[in-house]
Amino acid sequence: QVQLVESGGGLAQPGGSLRLSCAAPGFTFTFACMSWARQAPGKGLEWVAGIYVHGGNTYYIDSVKDRFTISRDNAKNTLYLQMNSLKPEDTALYICAKVRTCGRYDDYDYWGQGTQVTVSS
Repeated sequence: QVQLVESGGGLAQPGGSLRLSCAAPGFTFTFACMSWARQAPGKGLEWVAGIYVHGGNTYYIDSVKDRFTISRDNAKNTLYLQMNSLKPEDTALYICAKVRTCGRYDDYDYWGQGTQVTVSS
């Protein structure tokens, strides 16, 4: 059974940093392309970043490029999102998702419950 459990969210000041983690037991994580998505209050789900199976290729939405870094540790079945230079508009529920088919990083077959990130002074 696929389980995705996010952690690491919280309150950060503008310009601050947070590191999100996603534990992914129960499936062959090493062979799965993964993504982070987010849902801001009153808005739809927005894809944020994706990573290929071995972590060699990463992809980002323009608004987070050069600020966020997606990475993975296949030995620990864990996905990460390092978020730097946070802005109030980054406030959202951040969701870890297993990509259905590598190459379509906004199409998911499994996802977690999410971890809340709030950026405010």
